[in-house]
Amino acid sequence: MFALQSNNREGAQGARHFPNNCSILGRRSHRVRVLFRFAIIAVLISNGILSATARKRPSREPSPKKANIEAAARLQIFLDRANFSPGKLDGTYNEFTWKALGLYRQSRGEQPQLPPQKGKLKSNVAPDVTGLDLDRIGPVFVPYTVTDADLASVGPLPSSVAAQAKLKFLPYRDAADAIAEKFHSDVHLLEQLNSGKMKTIKPGDQLMVPNVEPFELTLVKKIKPDSEVALQAANEIEDQPDAQAGTPEEHRGATANVVIKIDTKANTLEVYEGEKLIAAYPVTVGSAQTVSPIGEWKVRRITKMATFRYDKEMLKHGQRSGNFYLLPPGPRNPVGVMWIALNKKGIGIHGTNSPDSIGHAASHGCIRLANWDVVRLATKIKPGDKVSIH
Repeated sequence: MFALQSNNREGAQGARHFPNNCSILGRRSHRVRVLFRFAIIAVLISNGILSATARKRPSREPSPKKANIEAAARLQIFLDRANFSPGKLDGTYNEFTWKALGLYRQSRGEQPQLPPQKGKLKSNVAPDVTGLDLDRIGPVFVPYTVTDADLASVGPLPSSVAAQAKLKFLPYRDAADAIAEKFHSDVHLLEQLNSGKMKTIKPGDQLMVPNVEPFELTLVKKIKPDSEVALQAANEIEDQPDAQAGTPEEHRGATANVVIKIDTKANTLEVYEGEKLIAAYPVTVGSAQTVSPIGEWKVRRITKMATFRYDKEMLKHGQRSGNFYLLPPGPRNPVGVMWIALNKKGIGIHGTNSPDSIGHAASHGCIRLANWDVVRLATKIKPGDKVSIH
């Protein structure tokens, strides 16, 4: 009886205390749920902030497009330095980059890789660069500070030939034109490297440019072998007999036994020392109306900063007329900064006023190179050297 009463009291006490225990547990459970919700919110806020920070913070890794441009430009610079020119540097694996690489490998006794079909070249297919020490290029793009001298040859350039003939010098069209030629570049590549800067270039500006040996217009007159700037239009000077072609002593900078071979189908000019291929450049050759003269020829003269006789009838139909203009020298003269006359009147190997046209547009029978390439070619040859056009 006593035990029963005791148990009943304990049960009653337990019954009295049970609601209090549930209340404590409920409060604890509520606090846990609240804390859990705060934790979730904190995580979400933290992730949102980190994501926003990640979006704002520039990535140190180059984008795939930028990496592809840099890789292609590295190869182009490597070939340009080796005197196997890909033409203008544009940061793509274009047709002339493939051709230059093939000729470079050929010069080393290696088997060139077959280039992709022309349609696939647009997909920017990378060639095999195994065995090429591309790392020796160092940085692909380097900073350059624009000088007053860079802009000294920039000025108004009228579009009409008649207006150009009234000038004393045919300058670069603008600062971007001058800087692009100095660094063997496509203007569009420089625009990608220097966003928003190319239209307002002034002395003191710092630009990123390809790491090539700059083309210095002011040094053209000092290049050997040479002749004085002709008073007469370079493409009008009469042929010289072989005895007056020049002697090796007069042209010590040139290599002996040099032969130039021009492939009119591949649009390439190759320079051989004996049997060894030592250099190659992309060229523009004649059109169907004014074909480049197939055959064996010789270098007659090398004239710097030439005056050019512009005769539309002669250029288009090969017939001389009395309606012509004498165009003054300058980098935007139709024959550029260098005229290498062959022993066929009116025909020469020369520079250009439009680097974009090399390898694509048809010339008026002559062989046209970029100014930076024709200057390098001129240092390797001399009057009397053989030229084979095939």
